[in-house]
Amino acid sequence: RNHAVGVVPLAADGTIWLVGQYRYPLNRYSWEIPEGGVPAGEDPAMGALRELREETGLTAARMIPIIPRVALSNSVSDEEGTLYVAWDLTEGEAEPDDTEQLRLRRLPLRAALEMALSGEITDSLSLLALLRLPLLLTEADTPEDLRAVLRAGLG
Repeated sequence: RNHAVGVVPLAADGTIWLVGQYRYPLNRYSWEIPEGGVPAGEDPAMGALRELREETGLTAARMIPIIPRVALSNSVSDEEGTLYVAWDLTEGEAEPDDTEQLRLRRLPLRAALEMALSGEITDSLSLLALLRLPLLLTEADTPEDLRAVLRAGLG
């Protein structure tokens, strides 16, 4: 039993990273935000930072939850998840699991939103996180430095 986590890594220039991989249950390739499972007892935020580093090589100085609790498929599973946005990033080397063959793609946030709206991105965690980001501009408690990065990406 894991707690699902996903994180949108947002660079200062308004670009994000997506992770591409073949998903066997769907028999197709999928572009997604960095995501994974956090074992019981581990802090979801720490797990999200770990997944970000493993899949992209990125470390984040700042990260906040943007969807604190989501039921992934409440008609068949009790799995829940938490979604984050991370910024103030430092690049490094990815360290994917031995079973993962990942491709990274860096693109403007607006382009990722277009992929989500067109159906090119179908992963539920990715869709929720990406579509949530523009709404952060309307919320009073969004940090100003995050607003600036979001504006750059939505420009």
